[in-house]
Amino acid sequence: MTLSELNRHIIATLSASLGNGEAKATARLLLEDVLKVTPQKLLMTGDRVLEPETVRMFDRYLGRIIAGEPPQYVIGTARFMGMDLKVTPAVLIPRPETAELVDIITDREGSRSDLNVLDIGTGSGCIAIALARALVFPHVEAIDISDEALDIARQNAKALMADIDFHRQDILVPAPKVLNQYNVIVSNPPYIAESEKADMEIHVKDHEPASALFVPDSDPLRFYRAITDFALENLADDGAVYLEINPLFAPQLSEMMTAKGLVCDIYRDSQGKKRFAIAKRSAR
Repeated sequence: MTLSELNRHIIATLSASLGNGEAKATARLLLEDVLKVTPQKLLMTGDRVLEPETVRMFDRYLGRIIAGEPPQYVIGTARFMGMDLKVTPAVLIPRPETAELVDIITDREGSRSDLNVLDIGTGSGCIAIALARALVFPHVEAIDISDEALDIARQNAKALMADIDFHRQDILVPAPKVLNQYNVIVSNPPYIAESEKADMEIHVKDHEPASALFVPDSDPLRFYRAITDFALENLADDGAVYLEINPLFAPQLSEMMTAKGLVCDIYRDSQGKKRFAIAKRSAR
């Protein structure tokens, strides 16, 4: 089988379950991430004959994808802001919206140096690593409750030569006030209400870590409330809190943070959804 034939085989195999557009996107992802074959390279080397074992490997991958497993977990990597990150079912697959959050931070904070940065609920480490690489001589810390996630994040940081201090910490458990105040506190915490689960795609709700996705319908702001309390104790006077949020709860989030003493502004993502919150200390 040639590269071109493999590309057509992947699309034909996945189209029934994913649809033609998603099948093509998945074929591109598999070829780029597994064989390092870009669309341009496919045009130039499409007649290259593949080893039979390579074809069998792709067929195994396709079987897992058809069964509902995200392709990023199948191949073990996800692309995020030009970086190849290791991912397993212990961590969320980085999303484009999260990349937009990183861009907002670097746009606003990129001219400052030696910032103290904290990433809460780091998962794969995607936000912390991106900021460690983009900001000017930052001191970046990252916390997560999951030892498995922290192991993945450390591996990613090492592979990408990002200097980050990782710690195991549950943000829902109050911690002592830190000595170094943070200029940037960032988080993409669990924010999907349990009642939203029924409308989600199976490859997300059945394969990605539920603890990183869902919150009770009775308390959808539980993580944001804890982050706000932490920020009130540990945010520098000139610092800011940057959050990815659920658009459904944007008004309640803004009201809660304001009531606690932070000035909160809501921003829309590239799809027009209220996806980000930026909060600072109110004037004293």
